[in-house]
Amino acid sequence: MGPLSVPEAVTAVAPVRIADLGGWTDTWFSSHGVVCSVAVQPGARVTVEMGGRGDDVTVVASNFGNRYSLRSGRGTHPLLEAAIDEVGVPPGRDVTVTVASTVPAGASTGTSAAVTVALVGALEALRRGGKSPDPAAVAATAHRIETLRLGRQCGIQDQLASAHGGVNRIDMTSYPEAVVTPIPLEDEVRTELERRLLLVFLGRPHVSSAMHEAVIASLTGADASVVDRQLEPLRAAALAGAAALSAGDLEAYGAALVANTEAQRRLHDGLVSGEVRRLFEAASAAGASGWKVNGAGGEGGSVTILCGPGPTSCEDVVGAVMAVGRSFVVIPTTIDVDGLRVSPSGGTG
Repeated sequence: MGPLSVPEAVTAVAPVRIADLGGWTDTWFSSHGVVCSVAVQPGARVTVEMGGRGDDVTVVASNFGNRYSLRSGRGTHPLLEAAIDEVGVPPGRDVTVTVASTVPAGASTGTSAAVTVALVGALEALRRGGKSPDPAAVAATAHRIETLRLGRQCGIQDQLASAHGGVNRIDMTSYPEAVVTPIPLEDEVRTELERRLLLVFLGRPHVSSAMHEAVIASLTGADASVVDRQLEPLRAAALAGAAALSAGDLEAYGAALVANTEAQRRLHDGLVSGEVRRLFEAASAAGASGWKVNGAGGEGGSVTILCGPGPTSCEDVVGAVMAVGRSFVVIPTTIDVDGLRVSPSGGTG
């Protein structure tokens, strides 16, 4: 077999995740974990294009208006640079890497994980002659980049959700090992869930790693059994949410979202800010069936709201939420069923 042909361009798309029931149980300080989340678009998009003869890599971070060479601009976007270093690029050619995401950075939807999954997926496809890489392997690489190369506090769920897509139950057997089980939804349930889910960006980013550090500090010194008991309500919420979705019971799913949010607040009071509490109170008064802080929580970021079953419920909830914070932004989403998608084009022959 001859050498693999390198495509002239590869584009990779990966979803973000919302409504991550059981978050915090997918971390190194949890003995085991269960997460139930929903992968949605818009997510992250990465294009890697081959140039002429050379050995330089140009990074274009569209959301930030940055374009720079790795020869002279290192340190501008450490996550992108670490992914490029981890996987590598074909030798002997200049390469341009263009990264974009419709969801704002720091939205607490696993955006950085989606970007890394898409970038790793595109670079691995180049190495494989355009062949799409294994989603689980891409997720593992993306997680390794954030935790080992960059030393960030990071659970395992975001990378897995982005790589696999869909609605999943993720069981962490032993950090960082996990089993991903898709939750099949009837067509009418999927349509109704998609209609009723609202992603609300709070207008300013948050830093999930900093929130992880705060929670870890609060748990430091505690007996392992105590930590396990504190995390158990989060696992229970994930199991309840997964069972509700499997049964097509969206009201029970909404109750699991609410239970998870309360469990987050008990884990660390800073995970559910005063502003977010007011938002949830307004959503509840407007008829919402459930609500949850996305990701690590804290100041900024985003929340997921499950509107009520009525035909005007989402309109009512949006109006109530926007009255709480004028800087809030509702980001339209659709449920992603594919996960990482890689599309090569061209070739060197």
